[in-house]
Amino acid sequence: MYESVYDQLMTKESALPFKLPAWIALAPFEEFLGMRIQETSIGTAVLSMPFRAAHCQGVGLMHGGAVVALADTALAIAIKTLLAEGTHFATIDMNLSFHAPVRWGTLLAKAVISERKERDITGEVEIITEEGINAATFRATFRIARKS
Repeated sequence: MYESVYDQLMTKESALPFKLPAWIALAPFEEFLGMRIQETSIGTAVLSMPFRAAHCQGVGLMHGGAVVALADTALAIAIKTLLAEGTHFATIDMNLSFHAPVRWGTLLAKAVISERKERDITGEVEIITEEGINAATFRATFRIARKS
């Protein structure tokens, strides 16, 4: 959907070159990585991402940055199920623990919101391989922007 904007250089003066089709939708970076929203419900989301050669690090395992991107996105989608459309929020803290390498296949990211205090929302994501192996556990806190 966003292929036409992938190579557009973003400068200080650039206008946003895309519009999300819905509140719960993927942005260009997420689509570029191959992520897909599999399901959502209140406070949860499941996303998938295939392991492509572009996701490899030097010895052929999935790059940790790709795993983090999937986990962070899954949690952001879960948060969107709780917030009014158009609410601005951002990751303020994150931690990822690797349990097993990802060598092939499609990953699932299962996100669940665990805590909400004032403007902060915390959640966890389990990254699961096609073989059912828990490859990583992610925990992050997002902060909702103050109303202007």
